[in-house]
Amino acid sequence: MIVILGLFLILPIVMALWVSFSDWNGNGSPIGAHAHFVGLANYRHLLTEPGLDQNNFGTSLRNNVYYVLLVVPIQTAVSLFLAVIVNRRIRGVGFFRTAFYFPSVTSSVAITILFLFLFSPTGVINKLLSYLGASGPSWLYDPRGLFHVIAGQFGVSHPSVYLQSHLFLGVSYWEWLSGPSIAMCVFIIMAVFTTSGTFMLLFLAALQSIDDSINEAAALDGATEWRKFRYITVPMIRPMIFTVVTLGLIGTWQVFDQIYVGTKGSPLNTTLTPAFLSFNSSFNSNEWGVGAAIAFILFAIIVFFTVVTRFATRSPDHVPRRRRFGPTQPLGNPDASRVASAGPGRTP
Repeated sequence: MIVILGLFLILPIVMALWVSFSDWNGNGSPIGAHAHFVGLANYRHLLTEPGLDQNNFGTSLRNNVYYVLLVVPIQTAVSLFLAVIVNRRIRGVGFFRTAFYFPSVTSSVAITILFLFLFSPTGVINKLLSYLGASGPSWLYDPRGLFHVIAGQFGVSHPSVYLQSHLFLGVSYWEWLSGPSIAMCVFIIMAVFTTSGTFMLLFLAALQSIDDSINEAAALDGATEWRKFRYITVPMIRPMIFTVVTLGLIGTWQVFDQIYVGTKGSPLNTTLTPAFLSFNSSFNSNEWGVGAAIAFILFAIIVFFTVVTRFATRSPDHVPRRRRFGPTQPLGNPDASRVASAGPGRTP
């Protein structure tokens, strides 16, 4: 097992790390004479050197940040809501469990193509909106940011000089505040639709592990359904919440296949993601060092948010590992123990 993991997991990661520190262009071997060590040049090129590559990287991060911020909370809440519903003794519960889970086992490519038809300018979604007297946008071809569109409805359509002139990773503050593009909103809806069923099953398993007697005792004490959910259910499924949120973070930060099949980053790079940019830099631009650097920056981001999630979802009565085996106080009356330790005839 160690040999297999080392050959097919650890060794490729180490080689990719080496590529991120080299100028390999895809020709020959990455550990041969065709690759030269350049240190942190690829990372500096992305993070500190103004130019097209930095702008594309900053744009991809902005897009992915909004994707994560909207998908992870919504899919977690929807998954937990669905799990609570199907955990009840209702008629046809088996059908609903299957229906909710079905999108998760469908090919992501097939789901993406389906959503391309649904959200096309003459698709089903815009047709339904027309029945309500509304004119739907050109979803997959509209590069406008959602927050900019909303702000425009209140007369805010031009940024201040400060927001327009100041940049972070080659992207102005105004663009960072644009929100997800209308096109990216389609992928956000798609992600929630396709993953909620899978996470619902995880939550369902956690809910079914809670002893019914606990909820029955709370009901006898007069607890409402909301109080039972808040003070009993949520604390007892806290480890599963951490698992679901962590899996959601990993999946959303690594979104690739939907972008590749659907838009390839268009329109105007508003659906560009770091995973797709890494692929594009490597396979299409032959900048393998830059592509590998993007991948490891993305890896660091995922690890950071996983650690943050771990601390945010741990139990309030969690005891740090370094304190678990520290000195403890003797049981019983502490004064009696001090007298005993002082010996007969002596006052402690």
